[in-house]
Amino acid sequence: MEMNYVIDTFFAIFAMTLIILMVPGFAMLEAGLVRTKNVTAVLTVNVMIYAVASMAFLLIGYKYAFGSWDHQESMSNYAFFMFQMAFVGKVVNIMSGGVSERSRILPLALFTIAVGAFIYPTIVNITWGANFLSGTILDISDMSDLAGSTVIHSTGGWALVAAILIMGSRRGRYVKGKVKVIPASNIPLVTLGAFLLWIGWFGFNGGSVGAISSKENADAVALTIMNTNTSGLTGAVAGWLLTYFRYKKFDITMILNGALGGLVAVTAGPDQYDIYTPLLIGFIGGALVVWCVPLFDKLKMDDPVGALSVHLVNGIWGTLAVGIFVDGVSILTQLKGIIVVALIVFPLSWITIYIINKVFQLRADDDEQLEGIDATECGMEAYPEFKRSI
Repeated sequence: MEMNYVIDTFFAIFAMTLIILMVPGFAMLEAGLVRTKNVTAVLTVNVMIYAVASMAFLLIGYKYAFGSWDHQESMSNYAFFMFQMAFVGKVVNIMSGGVSERSRILPLALFTIAVGAFIYPTIVNITWGANFLSGTILDISDMSDLAGSTVIHSTGGWALVAAILIMGSRRGRYVKGKVKVIPASNIPLVTLGAFLLWIGWFGFNGGSVGAISSKENADAVALTIMNTNTSGLTGAVAGWLLTYFRYKKFDITMILNGALGGLVAVTAGPDQYDIYTPLLIGFIGGALVVWCVPLFDKLKMDDPVGALSVHLVNGIWGTLAVGIFVDGVSILTQLKGIIVVALIVFPLSWITIYIINKVFQLRADDDEQLEGIDATECGMEAYPEFKRSI
């Protein structure tokens, strides 16, 4: 028993470390996708999110989500906390990436506190935690969502929808009904960031199995990681094939986002699939990214990193997929979970962002966007020797 406790504690800490690799993953991905004049601001926001969201979760959010600090017997409570803490910032990363190049840092930090202390812990409470909705019509604790296709990715996506509706688009993004193409500034960074996220996903999903100290658990972890990787592979292939079919070009940013879409899609149930089902789940996930990125632009939902398509759309698809492909899991139960989370997260996020925006303007002015958020918010540029694009 003591050895199992030690092994599972180590496993949780190791999985947490892999998840923390997603911090530089998001930072590099977003820094590469934005223009050079906004890179320092994006990096600053990513560091701030990890620090602020984690502190808010430590001081307030964790106990609210799980009811107490002393609820684990199979591993150290400290290790379990660190594993859960590693997830928190990812919710805000999804939102912050989608409002890049036009968001001010201080109001974004205030929203990060709200997410880490209250909004995200509310969703954890009703799904993985203490569950204050137990026994009510809104009880969704029976939704199957291993590592958070809905709990994390859709939560971040709904927060992003609220932010975009309040903030609007970047200066000059939509002109006379046309979409102005704003190319990525650093493709190598985008690629590095995507693969750091991919590696981090093995801890994200594998660690969510919760234990590895028995043969059964070890097989479950290995299957989970294998299926996670498979779905990412076919998501990348879908991005590659469909962009070439549609545009006759190989778009590396769409290929990488296709892989991330596949990873999000499989996150709800990688421990429950056979080794072939993730091939289809990931391919559909990548295809959804290729289809939804231009769709959101048509709706004038300006999302520089494709977060809505990767995280919100595929968070929904991945949660429904468990109900479609896993025996004994009702698709209606999965759909109910998606709807309840949306009905909680979107209004809370909209109200919180609206209030913050009234006190501290969240969207940078057009002149500030023209100069670049690096200069106006950070006082330094990532590439000062380069001529900045406008």
